[in-house]
Amino acid sequence: MTRRFQKTAIALLLLAGAFFSPAHPVHAQELSPAQRAELQAQYDQLQKEIEQQQQIIKETQAQKQSLQGDVTTLNAKIKAAQAQIDAKNIVIKQLSVQIAQKNVVIGKLNTRIENGKVALASILRQTQILDDQSVVTLALSSHSVSSFFQDLDAFVSIKQGLQELFADIRAAKTQTEIEKADLAKKQDQTADAKYEVETTKQKITQNKTEKQQLLAIKTNQEVEYKKVLADRQAKAAAIRAALFPLRDAQAISFGTALQYAQQAQRATGVNAALVLAILTQESNLGANVGQCYLSDATTGAGIGKNSGKTFARVMAPTRDVPVFMALASALGFDPYHQVVSCPIASAGGWGGAMGPAQFIPSTWKLYADRVASAVGTSLANPWNALHAITAMAYLLSDNGASGGGYSANFAAAARYYAGWNGPSTGPGRAYANQVMARVAALQNNIDFLSEN
Repeated sequence: MTRRFQKTAIALLLLAGAFFSPAHPVHAQELSPAQRAELQAQYDQLQKEIEQQQQIIKETQAQKQSLQGDVTTLNAKIKAAQAQIDAKNIVIKQLSVQIAQKNVVIGKLNTRIENGKVALASILRQTQILDDQSVVTLALSSHSVSSFFQDLDAFVSIKQGLQELFADIRAAKTQTEIEKADLAKKQDQTADAKYEVETTKQKITQNKTEKQQLLAIKTNQEVEYKKVLADRQAKAAAIRAALFPLRDAQAISFGTALQYAQQAQRATGVNAALVLAILTQESNLGANVGQCYLSDATTGAGIGKNSGKTFARVMAPTRDVPVFMALASALGFDPYHQVVSCPIASAGGWGGAMGPAQFIPSTWKLYADRVASAVGTSLANPWNALHAITAMAYLLSDNGASGGGYSANFAAAARYYAGWNGPSTGPGRAYANQVMARVAALQNNIDFLSEN
């Protein structure tokens, strides 16, 4: 029995060593220094080209009232955009290599953990057998005093090996999580770069079309060119004057909404187009949303503004009603005749969202002081368009949108609708997809207004 125990102990220790090496970082093959240097040189050259074309654009801004000035500007825009695409493609290439490396590292770490589990299971089984043996039994079963102490030494070695194995598995799991998080970051960066490439391609197509239209006008046809300028000015005026629908508040012009969104962007770093896209999305969620009154402060029940229909869950009675009542007192409105959102039956939960940005009272309370400070007032009002847009920008910033980029904006939009885990839920992703589809069109309008 003693010799068999000694052989088993040695075999298990060897098994642990073979399957699971001591904790150490796992690395994959990276780009060679020469490859990195070549890509960096290409990237730096493209950045210089972009700067040159942007300087041409800047210098020709003063010539915007001439045909040649516009053609020169468009040529510079097209060249700068193409250089930006080439630069982003280099970034995508680098990220693709890094993603492949991360996947290799994660695969090795997962193999290491699985092998460690095999060794761990074997050691645990043998430890259970040893735990069932008393020291007296081991002593009586030994052929000599020396063999008895050899058994004890082997037992202690297994116990130490077990502790080291636990520590190694924990370290491998921690490293795996770090690698996975870094991989997700690289994947988001790739998605952002690809999105920028696609949107830039669309701008190039648009600029080329406009250039061809301008070139079709002969230089001496000033009358025709003035018509082009008049059409642009009319389009810009129409965009600025277009009514921007804001739920539960009077509509404002697009130009005013853009001004508020850009003001909020300066304070938070959140793209104005994203803010306006969510405001547009929020105005089209359903006919009954934003059409309720609170009727019972104790239960949170309410009624439809137009239908008189009873709703049991218009406002959360402990979470939101007290805040709503305090806000009513501060702003001077009747809490039982102030429109709030009705509960959406398909979504579950409570209604009670206020104003254009659709903040529930308890969430509004978290942002009210920041909004008041940002807009220069003593009391923020969720039904005031400027205040609501500013609050929305702060919330989107807290949701991760201040960093910019497609993936960050997508995640922030999903969280705006479905909470922090929104990017991993069906409703959150569907909402974010609709928002991001609007962002591109709104950004085109914003860019057009900045040039006219």
